[in-house]
Amino acid sequence: MAPKVPKEELSRADVRRKFGITERQLQSWEREDLIPSAKHYSFSDLIAIQTLIKLRENRIQAKQIGRALQSLRSKLSDIKQPLSELRISSDGKRIAVQLAGHRMEALTGQILFDFEASQMGEVTSLPPAKIDANRLRDSEYWFQHGLELEETGAPVESAMEAYRKAVSLNPEAAGAMVNLGTIYYRMRKYPEAETFYCDAVEADPTYPLALFNLGNLYDELGRSEEAFVYYRKALALNPDYADAHFNLALLCERTGDNLKAVHHWKIYLKLDRTGEWADIARKQLERLRQATVIQRR
Repeated sequence: MAPKVPKEELSRADVRRKFGITERQLQSWEREDLIPSAKHYSFSDLIAIQTLIKLRENRIQAKQIGRALQSLRSKLSDIKQPLSELRISSDGKRIAVQLAGHRMEALTGQILFDFEASQMGEVTSLPPAKIDANRLRDSEYWFQHGLELEETGAPVESAMEAYRKAVSLNPEAAGAMVNLGTIYYRMRKYPEAETFYCDAVEADPTYPLALFNLGNLYDELGRSEEAFVYYRKALALNPDYADAHFNLALLCERTGDNLKAVHHWKIYLKLDRTGEWADIARKQLERLRQATVIQRR
């Protein structure tokens, strides 16, 4: 029997704070019938919102998402809420879903062979078989349970065990891998953190957070060139990733590239104009400007 999903719910304000989205964005997704219109959201809704945020980061329009969801519901009769029940991703052009070890294009139902696509120039249709999503659902449950344990201050070992169960049920559970990596990072067990972050990137190369965290790890270890690579990869996937601009600006300063540091500080301040981090960005930007003026004299 599958574990029961926790019944804890979050308010609209909680969801906006948790994911850094606006009320206008929530209302837009509700109008497009991508998430239910509600005063409180369940864990299943939170999974759907996380997926929508990742699709938005890849510049997928809401109407395209809506068409893909309709297609998935018609092709997979046992799937009622694709955004929360399936692993959905995008390469910036099409929406794909991970099923039974294959990536399927959501609209057409075609299997995508990433490693052969450029050579084959074609895809193969999904064999007519009923997809059992129980393991995916159980994996997502354990992932959400791990988040809940971390948020409530439970022993870190309990959260790690939940994330490990998520990965054992779904070897491509990139979110659980990232969180395991972050736990090891906080424990200063950097080799273990690197392993999980790299596994997450391999499982989902379009996951900006996994790339960003690898950049942080290499930055911490003084491996600046590798840190640059992964921060830039994260920004290639999501040019509006404010934290990546912030950390990249600091790294540029430390390596003496003040012009690029100014560039990233300016972008950061366009994305985040208020709060403690914005104040730090302004101070750093002003300091660099003053240094430039002194050098010119």
